[in-house]
Amino acid sequence: MTSSDSAQQSPGTPAKAPAKDPWDLPDVSGLVVGVLGGTGPQGKGLAYRLALAGQKVIIGSRAAERAQAAAGELGHGVEGADNAETARRSDIVIVAVPWEGHGKTLESLREELAGKLVIDCVNPLGFDKKGAYALKPEEGSAAEQAAALLPDSRVAAAFHHLSAVLLQDPEIDRIDTDVMVLGEERVDVEIVQALAGRIAGMRGVFAGRLRNAHQVESLVANLISVNRRYKAHAGLRVTDV
Repeated sequence: MTSSDSAQQSPGTPAKAPAKDPWDLPDVSGLVVGVLGGTGPQGKGLAYRLALAGQKVIIGSRAAERAQAAAGELGHGVEGADNAETARRSDIVIVAVPWEGHGKTLESLREELAGKLVIDCVNPLGFDKKGAYALKPEEGSAAEQAAALLPDSRVAAAFHHLSAVLLQDPEIDRIDTDVMVLGEERVDVEIVQALAGRIAGMRGVFAGRLRNAHQVESLVANLISVNRRYKAHAGLRVTDV
């Protein structure tokens, strides 16, 4: 048999399905999104943008009263609750807590986060007189720490490179930036991509497995340097995709 003969499809062999369009993403508009750390700048900004897009959002805090007050400021149907209730009531949970409390917070919510898709957007950073610099968690990254602490959850990583100033500014209609999305399962990554795409101007781009989260988290230190030098609120765009 010649090579050309062997390359031909054998009779009765089913045709190979065409490759899935990477931009064919699911409808996530009906999912409830919880934001742990929703009273901080990043969490509050993400909650505002998602609610503005029509997503049902609950923001969480250690104190329910603080979360409810912040929710009242945001409007657009945002609700506030303590972290445990936020986790229980949400389909997707974004982790936007300070790095210093990251591990302790997730460990305390292991039961409430079981079975949930958890999106970690925490950046482990240190600061000194030279500026921001990346920290390397023992597990490799904040996202990998989350995965280790939440064995019954599905963990992805995204929303690291967004300016809290832009997210919270009601005068800005669009935020033109890409969101790097990392995760282990394609279905979960695509849910996160679709969620990012709900925010005007944003696009979610697959950027690898969780083992690659450290360099994505660390890049925020570089963006902080960019912002300080150029008095900007820099984001990222991935070209040729």
